[in-house]
Amino acid sequence: MSAIAETGAGKVEGTEEDGLCVFRGIPYAAPPVGELRFRPPQPAEPWDGLRPAAEFGPIAPQAPNPVLEDLLPSPDPPQPQSEDCLYLNVWTPGLDGSRPVMVWIHGGAFTIGSGSEEYYNGANLASRGDVVIVTINYRLGAFGFVNLPALGETNFGMRDQVAALRWVQQNIANFGGDPGNVTIFGESAGGMSVGSLMASPEAAGLFHKAIPQSGAGHNALTQEETEATGRRFAEKLGVDPDDVEALRAASAEDVLAASVSVDPIAAGDMSGAQSPTPQMPFQPVIDGAFLSKLPIEHIREGSAEGVATLVGSLDEEMKMIIAAVPEEPGEQDVIALLGVMHPDGAAAYDAYRAARRERGEDDSPGEIFIAVIGDVMLRLPGLRLADAQTSRAPTYTYLFDWKSPGLDGKLGSCHALEIPFVFGTHAALPDFAGSGPAADALAEATMDTWLTFARSGAPANASLEAPAWDADTKPIMVLGDNIRVERDWRGEELGVWDGVI
Repeated sequence: MSAIAETGAGKVEGTEEDGLCVFRGIPYAAPPVGELRFRPPQPAEPWDGLRPAAEFGPIAPQAPNPVLEDLLPSPDPPQPQSEDCLYLNVWTPGLDGSRPVMVWIHGGAFTIGSGSEEYYNGANLASRGDVVIVTINYRLGAFGFVNLPALGETNFGMRDQVAALRWVQQNIANFGGDPGNVTIFGESAGGMSVGSLMASPEAAGLFHKAIPQSGAGHNALTQEETEATGRRFAEKLGVDPDDVEALRAASAEDVLAASVSVDPIAAGDMSGAQSPTPQMPFQPVIDGAFLSKLPIEHIREGSAEGVATLVGSLDEEMKMIIAAVPEEPGEQDVIALLGVMHPDGAAAYDAYRAARRERGEDDSPGEIFIAVIGDVMLRLPGLRLADAQTSRAPTYTYLFDWKSPGLDGKLGSCHALEIPFVFGTHAALPDFAGSGPAADALAEATMDTWLTFARSGAPANASLEAPAWDADTKPIMVLGDNIRVERDWRGEELGVWDGVI
């Protein structure tokens, strides 16, 4: 059976699947190729008749990341790649009505990923919550984030996300969605994207609730930093950085190769994994237009006034890097690392070690290293966002502490583990997410938490209603084997960073 919906550019024909209408590969902007490469997204060209929307569109050009592929299976066969990648997908219980809308922004260090990966399948969420799920592609790496003065603009990937949100505002009512109740949610680079969208004046009014997962408002680079990367990119491409025509005429394959060559994470090189800052040369740019300062500073000033927020992370975010770091750091290594970020690295190390010993946890240098990097890169930015937003709108925090069976249990509650529980797709990833009744129950509780928040702005599940964030008592909803509320969880370690981050 087919399903037909009207968009501003023409009619699309999707499919009916298990009680849902599913539309794949809807263009939300014109193909960013040729003269449109390295430009903000332009409106999609209208079409006559019915446009098929049964198959996913091509994904953004990207190189396989060998580190992540060891943990999360890649689609088989691989998804087609093309610069013509600005497509979105819709799962809806029906074309009539006015349901909450949830727009997913995928992660992947701004260099990999797509909205059509199987663990982002929106069917379970749409069915369980009677909501409309939208997943999107956006430009990655140099295609989406290169910054060169000759181009005159940057943040193409972020502006793709804005264009997708505009498409939702203009069209989602024809898919049974309510354009007045839109929640954006995303993980890692997707969570950082959510934080940037909360900050940017270009996204104001396009959404009403936000769920940044393992990413928040501390990720953006200056013009100087990104222009230096842009010049290295142009050198690798063999093009004068001021020659816009040559930049737009280069083959997509050459652009991708040059992009990867200046991005350690995209190249799968984790030799810098012990750095105190993420090795992401391509990410949102403080360009004076999309962003004028770090996103968290915009948010503190009220850029997301009225946007209800649910922000959180995992308890052992950086345990995933044990798959990539060849040798565990020693105590002096970790103290030295802390000293780069903290005025007294030795005292900070002692605070982490003492707190872990008191809880009966592993206090080895490697575990402290993992905890420090996770806190600095992901957990603390999320809590700072909660502090900034709580006076502006209802704000809640969560912590995910379910343990992965991956790598013989060594992954713990690592980065990205919550995603298959948010989407209810955990059964497709048993080696990573786990399986059995407890996993099923957690998936139901996690989906309900996200769905309740999207519907009402207050997260809840059958076990509890999450308390609103308070900067003094720091209540946090914990999702895992034991769903509960903790206050000032791991506060001894996190207090080390007061006044520092």
